[in-house]
Amino acid sequence: MDTRILDEIAGYFADQGAGEYLGEAVTMAEHMLQAAALAEADGAGEHLVAAALLHDIGHFHGPLTGRDLMAGEDNRHSHTGADWLAARFGPEVTEPIRLHVAAKRYLCAVEPGYVARLSEASVYTLAVQGGPMGVVEARAFAAGAYAVDAVRLRRWDEAAKDASVVGPGFGAFRPLLARLLLP
Repeated sequence: MDTRILDEIAGYFADQGAGEYLGEAVTMAEHMLQAAALAEADGAGEHLVAAALLHDIGHFHGPLTGRDLMAGEDNRHSHTGADWLAARFGPEVTEPIRLHVAAKRYLCAVEPGYVARLSEASVYTLAVQGGPMGVVEARAFAAGAYAVDAVRLRRWDEAAKDASVVGPGFGAFRPLLARLLLP
């Protein structure tokens, strides 16, 4: 099994991930590591822990970055990240990643008070990403194969922005990722 991709991902966490996370109090790497730790603490399966760990990797790939998103242009990081990871991980990892932005839009549409729990930066990006879903779109999302996993991921995503939390490093999750790599 070729694990060089794990070195590449570790490099993103150490390099670009160590920088500012789009107006949040934590770095991008801290955010993704916190999300994975929350998933693990919640008893999620390995595929969802991996999805939580890698959910924002799309900010590092594609023609638009996270800075473009904060400048008002949707960088579609959920799709970019899922597409990049799909050659290495199965859909049980990549599809919740692909849908985590849609899950935010869904939760804002169907769960009273959810918007009030969003950080200021997340409220801003919600508007850039299309705002809350309408009724028809929300029904279609909820009927999707990976909707439940995407909603779980979204909840960890939103909770993973605590500057007082010191979580595990990337190395703690490397064996888990190695087990999930496609042959």
